[in-house]
Amino acid sequence: MSFLDDIKGKAEELIGGNADAVKGGIEKAGDFIDEKTGGKLADQVDGVQQAASEYVGGLGHATP
Repeated sequence: MSFLDDIKGKAEELIGGNADAVKGGIEKAGDFIDEKTGGKLADQVDGVQQAASEYVGGLGHATP
């Protein structure tokens, strides 16, 4: 098993059936960063939030 496969497996275990809660945490973290940076990095933060949420949402549907 490669290092990345191991990380993906651990992420799946941690997220389990809590994908909505994890997505909420991603949103809150991004909002916190926007607040602390005065929105200077808003575009980048939004992109990371979207990618992370899509990844979390796709974990249950990923093919090996």
